[in-house]
Amino acid sequence: MAALFLTNTNFMGATIITTEDLYQFKLELLDAIKQVLQEQNGTPSKKWLKSNEVRELLGISPGTLQNLRINGTLPYTKIGGVLYYDYKEIMQVLENNKIRNGF
Repeated sequence: MAALFLTNTNFMGATIITTEDLYQFKLELLDAIKQVLQEQNGTPSKKWLKSNEVRELLGISPGTLQNLRINGTLPYTKIGGVLYYDYKEIMQVLENNKIRNGF
């Protein structure tokens, strides 16, 4: 890999960037990306999910999702014939129904 031998000085209004500057930028960018990924923690980037996304997330059939709606297990919002589910509420339902064995 060839090294750039530049100095970080202004020359006629232009800034010359050194390899050290680029390396530092890389580290800062990687830290920022890691932070965003940790904040998401594997969660979808949107708050509201459609039925097909919920089925994929939970690995269930359309009939099972319908049963969860009908029996009131899974809250939803209906707008113009489209059903929406709040991701946080889905996670809360899963947490509330967690079975802990007493081993």
